[in-house]
Amino acid sequence: MPRAELTLTVPDGVWIGDISRDHPEARFRILAALTDDDAGVGLAEVIATDLPPVITAIDADETVTELEILQADDGKALVQFETTTPFLLLPVQGSGVPLELPFTLENGKAEWEITAPQHRLSALAEQLDTFGIPYTVEQVSQRVEPERLLTDSQLRLLLAAVDCGYYDTPRECSLTELAERMGMAKSTASETLHRAEEAVVKRFVEDANEDVLLEH
Repeated sequence: MPRAELTLTVPDGVWIGDISRDHPEARFRILAALTDDDAGVGLAEVIATDLPPVITAIDADETVTELEILQADDGKALVQFETTTPFLLLPVQGSGVPLELPFTLENGKAEWEITAPQHRLSALAEQLDTFGIPYTVEQVSQRVEPERLLTDSQLRLLLAAVDCGYYDTPRECSLTELAERMGMAKSTASETLHRAEEAVVKRFVEDANEDVLLEH
């Protein structure tokens, strides 16, 4: 399943983006968040060298209807807030993509990590465009559990082939030697290895095609 790392630019007029730009040394770490049609509630860790002005700015913003300081230490505060404009949550709500928490926000930039099917990521991109939230795709990667792609025998044989140097250049292990090591007939080893290679190569090409689509 694709995993994307995005950098979002919070538009002007969104309270958390404006405050983070006014206090570029501050770091917001969003630990929890939820929203409905009327408001959003969040739990955040706010870190700043000069913390009081940042907290004051949050409390003074007219779109922040409630602010509670749950814990405060030197340069760090844990706060719970309610806002009438949970702007950053609307695109994930509209696309059905689960937002991975925590995420950080500094100087008007939010760093998101998203794991979802390709069509959901495309829907998220459309939602971000709809809400006028500029974003950059920093990285797209794929994660496939080997046991979901290969049978047990295929996985064992493929790992053994790599371990003994079957895929090295020059080759350090012949197919005959690999089959003997695994205690199977050469023909069985050949067919099993071919099927494993077929599955791995086809999945690699499929994932590469999805990455190209996501980047565009």
